[in-house]
Amino acid sequence: MKGAISSITIGLAIVVSTFILSNAYINRNSSNNSISVTGLGESDFVSDLIVWEGEFSKENLNLKQAYSDLEKDRQLILFYVKGKGIDPEQIVFSAVTTEEISKTKYSNKGQYIGEDFIGYMLSQEIQIESKEVEKVEKISREITELLNKGIQFYSNQPRYYYTKLADLKIEMISKATIDAKLRADNIAKNSEASLGELTSAKMGIFQITGQNSEEDYSWGGTLNTSSKLKTASITVKLKYRVNN
Repeated sequence: MKGAISSITIGLAIVVSTFILSNAYINRNSSNNSISVTGLGESDFVSDLIVWEGEFSKENLNLKQAYSDLEKDRQLILFYVKGKGIDPEQIVFSAVTTEEISKTKYSNKGQYIGEDFIGYMLSQEIQIESKEVEKVEKISREITELLNKGIQFYSNQPRYYYTKLADLKIEMISKATIDAKLRADNIAKNSEASLGELTSAKMGIFQITGQNSEEDYSWGGTLNTSSKLKTASITVKLKYRVNN
């Protein structure tokens, strides 16, 4: 008997989830005898995709030499990350950016009198997108070893994503729907009444925050990319008629 009730509840959750995911909700004739409840669905998960970026640069008075030096650094960086087991297809280098460097000149009285050209600075970015999260994490921490080779390299913090968000969202809506239904059942029971038909089902904003963080929820939805360990949550608001 309990198994049948559980199956009915899960089935209801799936039906409500389908309504919500299609951006539709039921809103029939209103009645004063109604119950509105909000259910919460939460789930912890581990990111399965990492995106890491770094930037390297070279300075020289001669533009052609600066390009040549930057290319040597690019080859050393490529050799380094490939040696760490990264598939070359996951490695992307950006276009080279060029900036003229100048030095501000001041008079003996401290007045600005112009700029002196002192060379060019060329920079380029590398990006790695991979499902081998731990491997890329390690590279992002250890690539500063290239400083010993004279490469001016700046490593950004990795960004973490999850490739199964669509499935996770459906799961969260089902959990939130079941939670809301249980709340409505308890309210009706304690009021010596019974639930009637479902008249409205609305979905809240999907939130993804870092686990054990103090991130605030956003009205537009939060999407944490700085934490590998995340928590997904969503609310569902249900409204039922009440039979006295």
